[in-house]
Amino acid sequence: MAKDSNQANNLDKWLDAYALRAETLSVSEVRALFAVVSRPEVVSLAGGMPYVSALPKDLLAKSFNEMMAKRGDLALQYGSGQGDPVLRDQIRDLMALEGISSSIEDIVVTTGSQHGLDLLSGLFLDQGDVVLAEAPSYVGALGIFQHYEAHVEHVYTDDDGISPEALVESIAHLRAAGRTIKFLYLVPNFGNPSGVTLSAERRTQVIEICRREHILVVEDNPYGLLYFDQKPPDALRSQSEDGVIYLGSFSKIFAPGFRVGYVLAPPAIRDKLVLANESAILSPSSFSQMLISEYLANSDWQAQIDTFRGVYRERRDAALEAMAEYLPALKTTKPAGGFYLWVNLPDGVDSKSMLPLAVKELVAYTPGTAFFGNGSGHQNLRISFCYPTPDNIKLGIKRLSHVINLQTELIETFGKKGGTK
Repeated sequence: MAKDSNQANNLDKWLDAYALRAETLSVSEVRALFAVVSRPEVVSLAGGMPYVSALPKDLLAKSFNEMMAKRGDLALQYGSGQGDPVLRDQIRDLMALEGISSSIEDIVVTTGSQHGLDLLSGLFLDQGDVVLAEAPSYVGALGIFQHYEAHVEHVYTDDDGISPEALVESIAHLRAAGRTIKFLYLVPNFGNPSGVTLSAERRTQVIEICRREHILVVEDNPYGLLYFDQKPPDALRSQSEDGVIYLGSFSKIFAPGFRVGYVLAPPAIRDKLVLANESAILSPSSFSQMLISEYLANSDWQAQIDTFRGVYRERRDAALEAMAEYLPALKTTKPAGGFYLWVNLPDGVDSKSMLPLAVKELVAYTPGTAFFGNGSGHQNLRISFCYPTPDNIKLGIKRLSHVINLQTELIETFGKKGGTK
């Protein structure tokens, strides 16, 4: 359907030339905060940025020099659309820590795991298809699904992860309505934004349900190795080789600037992924892959991951201590790993409309509405404890408490918007 050329304006003279799908593109509520949170006086509890300062820079420099000496010409050249075979073999060792046994032939390297999710969505999603997802779910995934004009059906999720009973009910309801379900999308370990981990019992149940209902599972696992005390259950992919596509990334356990992720998929899907990868970018960055490969080969990378665990554990503890001190009445998740707390606000307090007031108090967070495809989440917010220092985390939550307490007092005095006390 052609667009009315009168819609064009001086801001964009090509407005009438865009594809219809371009209308689905929008700035995420997380990205929209970047300009604000970059101000040094603002304590940002918004973005999930890894604390890369914990990486030893001398080791990175050594890895760079070794890589350039050994494979410099290859690193500066185009590479395979599937990814460097040396790195893919090392990725096998990484995934083995999650209980996954795999062949390097079934691994496809991508430009971050977000790129892998985009490639999969392009392969599977037609307009109107359904993606099942946790409630809440990762904002970056929701943006991709929206761009491919899919419908996200959120499934009830509690402190043990997505509910198998609710999953069965959602599948039955959607199929009775004639909807096409393409896959279930999960972040099972220390989820973004909830911090919740899917229990071992439920993992088995979810796999059985999806196998019975012939529904593919897309398992997105960027945080699985960043546990604080107890290792999470093995990956869902360890229980099903043909029914689970596994997404991994070096962004959280190494550094996001290299933009290297990977997908482990059944052979037929893998073949299509390689073709889609080549069509989109020709090949992932040889330079980034080979530098990471050198780092993995010649450093104690598991000890470095353990260092990250200590850094994030200290920050998680600071966040929970501050919540207990300044906002003791609020319910929050208590993650055993990862980057995030998920907070329930008092009745009537709206996280999205409250955000400008928080920024005025020099603290930023992410409204809960960013993590739902259906517009809900107003009574929730996400706190990212990964990047600020423990002292700044406590300062930020103290500032946030002033805003929340004031909003609560106004509601108690004047009643909810549109109502009476």
